[in-house]
Amino acid sequence: MSKIKEFNALHSTQNILLVGNAWDILSALTLEKVGFKAIGTTSCGIANSLGYADGEWIDFDRHLAIIKSITDNVNIPVSADIEAGYGRDTKTILENVLKTADVGVAGINIEDSLKQQSGLRNTNEHCALLAQIRTLLDNHGYKDFFINARTDTYFQLDQPFIEAVTRAKAYVESGASGVFIPGLTDHEEIRAITSAVEAPINVMSLPGLTNCQTLQQLGVKRFSFGNALSDKMISYVTKEATRIMESYDTAFLYN
Repeated sequence: MSKIKEFNALHSTQNILLVGNAWDILSALTLEKVGFKAIGTTSCGIANSLGYADGEWIDFDRHLAIIKSITDNVNIPVSADIEAGYGRDTKTILENVLKTADVGVAGINIEDSLKQQSGLRNTNEHCALLAQIRTLLDNHGYKDFFINARTDTYFQLDQPFIEAVTRAKAYVESGASGVFIPGLTDHEEIRAITSAVEAPINVMSLPGLTNCQTLQQLGVKRFSFGNALSDKMISYVTKEATRIMESYDTAFLYN
């Protein structure tokens, strides 16, 4: 079974798919070793590991090289977070999507947030982009490649629910395989969206939204923790490095 088929199948089982978010080879190998069935790269984690803030500040080819290194070194499907596509025009975004598929990933996350200004891309424009992405992938031998259409309605709008449902339905009709709605935490809204949208819904771990069994009961098919693990690693290293400097002693490293 190809990685694309394998990844798609993970979204259609009775059990929720818990995706492990990696930012380098070591984190990816560790997630695979402990039993994760799929990996999603975290753009924020990758950016931080290279000394950048999140938000497409890295040269795309440098970002893609990290994604490729992860894909080359694990045996489980990888989905690549390519933010909004790393391009100011449709042609560049499409080129970047194809480059990403060519490194062997099974899917992508692509979001509707604008990067050069605040706000969301117009719904019709984003639907047109998703449709072109689907056609491009199909025409290059990537049939059923998993397009996880991320909508940032819950990060950008004061009243996001109706807009999230509208966009989610439109994105699926335009070729998205699933919809990722980070920031969505209200249980009733989650249940309403999973019932209304005929595609796998992906939500992101946040304080108060952490339990896979609960989310599975609400109809969620995919759950990820974004940059939370990489942030925790940075915090841990900072804490321990500070301890070394304050004590001028490394004995605790061996306890």
